[in-house]
Amino acid sequence: MFDKILIANRGEIALRVIRACREMGIKSVAVHSTADADAMHVRMADESVCIGPPSGAQSYLSIPAIISACEITGAQAVHPGYGFLSENANFVQIIEDHGLTFIGPSAQDIRTMGDKITAKDTAQKLGIPVVPGSEGGVPDVESARKAAADMGYPVIIKATAGGGGRGMKVATSAADIDVAFSTARSEAKAAFGNDEVYMEKYLQKPRHIEVQVFGDGKGNGVHLAERDCSLQRRHQKVFEEAPGPCITPEERTRIGKICADAVGAMSYSGAGTVEFLYEDGEFYFIEMNTRLQVEHPVTEAIFGVDLVREQIRVAAGMPLSFTQDDLVINGHSIEVRINAEKLPNFSPCPGKITAYHAPGGLGVRMDSALYDGYSIPPYYDSLIGKLIVHGRDRPEALARLSRALGELIVDGIDTTVPLFHALLAEPDVQSGDYGIHWLERWLEENLGG
Repeated sequence: MFDKILIANRGEIALRVIRACREMGIKSVAVHSTADADAMHVRMADESVCIGPPSGAQSYLSIPAIISACEITGAQAVHPGYGFLSENANFVQIIEDHGLTFIGPSAQDIRTMGDKITAKDTAQKLGIPVVPGSEGGVPDVESARKAAADMGYPVIIKATAGGGGRGMKVATSAADIDVAFSTARSEAKAAFGNDEVYMEKYLQKPRHIEVQVFGDGKGNGVHLAERDCSLQRRHQKVFEEAPGPCITPEERTRIGKICADAVGAMSYSGAGTVEFLYEDGEFYFIEMNTRLQVEHPVTEAIFGVDLVREQIRVAAGMPLSFTQDDLVINGHSIEVRINAEKLPNFSPCPGKITAYHAPGGLGVRMDSALYDGYSIPPYYDSLIGKLIVHGRDRPEALARLSRALGELIVDGIDTTVPLFHALLAEPDVQSGDYGIHWLERWLEENLGG
């Protein structure tokens, strides 16, 4: 087992990893920019190293600075958290070249699943169902027209190197295809430096279902059921729950086994998430995230496992601490992502926290790096906390979430908490009857966008 782990991240996820390390008796090293000198993850780690100025590109994304921090502190392994360098295959390779251990999958697996076309092809070969779409990239608008005619409208054009909803455009008819194709390519080029796009059938009312998987790197894999992440704004998840309210036990077993067998066949190491669009009882592969997800706590809640601890164990060469038969769902869990944003436009709202009180009680967990007097810097993602609740069933979890949101105090800035109060009053949210487009329509009707 490792003696010391460096966490190449910040905020609540860095705290999350530090806590797991402490429970395992492992020393932790925090890295930080000058803007984060007073951040909670810096205060809680056993050691800390400043790795650059406020800009993420010059600090949290600086591979030389992170490698230097490992050498200075004697850290043996690096946990990437999520975001930043967590899915950067080059980063993984450099870590390994320096005799360090990356707590996550291999560079090759990250590279394979990081390209949307290669990932889809790999998924098909592994027996994972995929959305009908183009054979590889679509090089020009004539090819786009033909592919769309073959699969039928509506279609969606996506950047092969995409993420976060950028480089994605929908064409509902032949009249839309030229503009959608050129716009998707130009957005992809600007965002990712790669203008290659591909096409898929656009489903009408799908849900976003993702299956949590774990591999031991030695050919064995398990699944930890699914999460429903259908409530999204601009392709960004805001409300996640496990298990999915629309998934039957038979469907769960079927898709879970497919995904577990796939990661076993890949000899995949660590945590991963296989993401699907789900409609009318069918699953269609979107992508595989080769890292820990923001919403991993809801899976931890219903299974009573520590996924970060398991990541560390597997990276150290130890076997999984559970088998598939050990994984039995207990109750229902929901997470809401709380951002420092001002409604109705969701504009970033950095500033000083004048009062902070985390909710508590049975079945309530608050993952946040906030504290009274903390100044939220304007340089990073606006996520400031994740409120997670667990109940015996979904109605109890919803009631507990409402109660916990009422207890939460974050003064000094605007947050998205009022959004969740409003959503919990909606009959569709209470019943779980919504797809991935539901929230966008609700926002347009209730907040003007």
